[in-house]
Amino acid sequence: MRVYDFIIFGAGGTGLAAAMYSARLGLKTLVLGASNNSELSIGGAITTTNIVENYPGFIKITGEELAKKIEEHARSYNSVEIREEKAVEIKRHESYFEVKTEESEYQSKTVLFATGTKLRKLNIPGNKKYENKGIHYCAICDGAVFRDKIVAVIGDSDTAAKDALLLAEYSKKVYIISREKNIRPEQIHLDRIKKNKKIEILYSTNVIGIKGDKVVNKVVLDKKYNGNNELKLDGVFIAIGRIPISDLAKKIGVRLNKWGEIMIDHKTSSTNIKGIFAAGDVTDKKFKQLITGVADGCTAAYSAYEHIKKLGGKQNGRT
Repeated sequence: MRVYDFIIFGAGGTGLAAAMYSARLGLKTLVLGASNNSELSIGGAITTTNIVENYPGFIKITGEELAKKIEEHARSYNSVEIREEKAVEIKRHESYFEVKTEESEYQSKTVLFATGTKLRKLNIPGNKKYENKGIHYCAICDGAVFRDKIVAVIGDSDTAAKDALLLAEYSKKVYIISREKNIRPEQIHLDRIKKNKKIEILYSTNVIGIKGDKVVNKVVLDKKYNGNNELKLDGVFIAIGRIPISDLAKKIGVRLNKWGEIMIDHKTSSTNIKGIFAAGDVTDKKFKQLITGVADGCTAAYSAYEHIKKLGGKQNGRT
């Protein structure tokens, strides 16, 4: 059984930044991603973002490029290992944790949950039937398919706004369908939407069904638009939020809030269980961006280092 000082669940920007920092502190570190799970794959959710403009040091960079740079930084330390394995079980012992993946078993003095979130899906007629047949969740992945066509983005978040702006580069018409009276993007994205003649917002409107033949050709609305409850279009992009990936943390007794987010001490990134830390979108942090997740991941690495020192054990050959 391989022994580590710090095992990180999740290989997105938060987990990789934590690995970089833990290596600088002399901790033997293992990062576990999962190649068969898009949410837990190396690079994480930021890889599905087209353009990132709010990360210091880069005026404009793609999400994939930024994730790669953080990964390369983490891999530059010999004490960091990154494995494409999904953790399936964690057991707590007096001074260490035992971690099982689908392939191996590991032991570590401390662990970090940087598992992020998974996509929230619509529970309406037609959703399952037309997934990948006109229903999509990643504008950067699938937007080009809808060149000169009509699409809708369902949601009111900053993600929904950025998806709409990207889709407007390809499509001839983009609807944003929001159940709220307003949409909630960053101001810069809201300003860009208002200036874009291809984008139209339908406020206080719910999509209650999705119809089509072999592929999507319309959505059903709970209120009339131009005298009709059905809106003809060619594709639907869903951006209605995400769900924390916290099942493994819950099983070991980590405290969650009512939304399934891991509750942490925001000064230390620690949880209610000594030696277990959490950072990034899986936590109860209100403001969730890659930059804040990276900061909390580094804080968690330092807190893990402090915890190991208190144990009186060695970390990577150091006392």
